[in-house]
Amino acid sequence: MGDVPEQLSRFVPSEQSALGYLFWLSRPRFWLYLAGPVVVADVYAAETAVGFFQPLTVALFLYFLVPANIFLYGVNDIFDADLDELNPKKAAEGREVRYGDHRGWHVIAPVAGAAALALVFVPLLSNRALVPLAGFLILGAAYSVPPFRLKTTPLLDSLSNGLYILPGAVTYTAIAGGYPPLAAVAGGWVWAMGMHTFSAIPDIDPDRQAGVRTTATLLGESRTLAYCAGCWLLAAGLMGLVHPALAAVFAVYPVFVGVVVLADIDIDRAYWWFPVLNTVAGAVLTMLGIWEVQYG
Repeated sequence: MGDVPEQLSRFVPSEQSALGYLFWLSRPRFWLYLAGPVVVADVYAAETAVGFFQPLTVALFLYFLVPANIFLYGVNDIFDADLDELNPKKAAEGREVRYGDHRGWHVIAPVAGAAALALVFVPLLSNRALVPLAGFLILGAAYSVPPFRLKTTPLLDSLSNGLYILPGAVTYTAIAGGYPPLAAVAGGWVWAMGMHTFSAIPDIDPDRQAGVRTTATLLGESRTLAYCAGCWLLAAGLMGLVHPALAAVFAVYPVFVGVVVLADIDIDRAYWWFPVLNTVAGAVLTMLGIWEVQYG
C-alpha cells in the first residue's frame, strides 16, 4: 500500500496475495474501531480485575478485531466496486485496496465465512447478548447490500453506523447479564454517527460524481462539520449522565472539529488522524473503567 513506510513494508503482506488482500481489505488501521468497544465494555461490566480476561471476552475481542472487520469492509467493497473506481482512497497508491471482478469468490467466500463465524457465539451468549450481535450483522450488511443500501440514503447512512458500538453492547451484556445504561448506548451511538459522517467528507466529490447521496453530500463540507460537532456534543452530554469523566473524554471530539476549522486543516488529512485520536480516547476510557473497578 502507498502509505506503508518502506522500512515496515517487509513485515506486512502484499495486497497482491490472497491473504494480503484480505488483510488490507479489513482496514488494519481501523481494527480497534470494533475491537476497542469490547475492551471498554469489558472493564466497565466486570466486577473485579480478574474478570477482565474471561475466555468469552477474549474470544469476542479476537472476533471483532479481524473477522468482523473482514465482514464489514468486505461487504462494503464488494457492493461498491463500481463507485470505488472514482474514489481517490482506492487509487493505485491510495490507502485502501480496490475490489475488482478478478477477486471473485476469493473474497466473497472469506467475507461470508467471517459473518458466519459469529454463529460460534450463539450457544455461548445469552438471548439478550445475541440481540446486539444480530444487530451488528444486520446493519453491517444492510449498509451496503441492496435493496436496503442504507449508505445511499442521507441520515440513514449516519444513523446505521451506530453499529460500531454494538460489539461493546454484546460484551457488556454477556458479562453483566443486562444491557449497558441507556444513556451510554445512546451516547456511543451518536458518537459513531459523527465518526461515520466525518469520514464521508473526503468522499463528497467522488460520491457526487457517482450520483450517490449521503448525509455529507446533502449537507456539504461546512454543514457536515457542524453536524459532526453536534453529534459529538450530544454524545458528551449523554455520557455526562453516566459519569462526568466520560463527558470530558467525549468533549474532545467537538473541540477537534473546532481546531480543524480554525486552523483550516485539510479534511483528507484530518481524517487519517482519527485512528490515533480514537485509540487514545479508548485507552482513557479503559483506564477510567479499571480505576472504577479497583477503587470505585
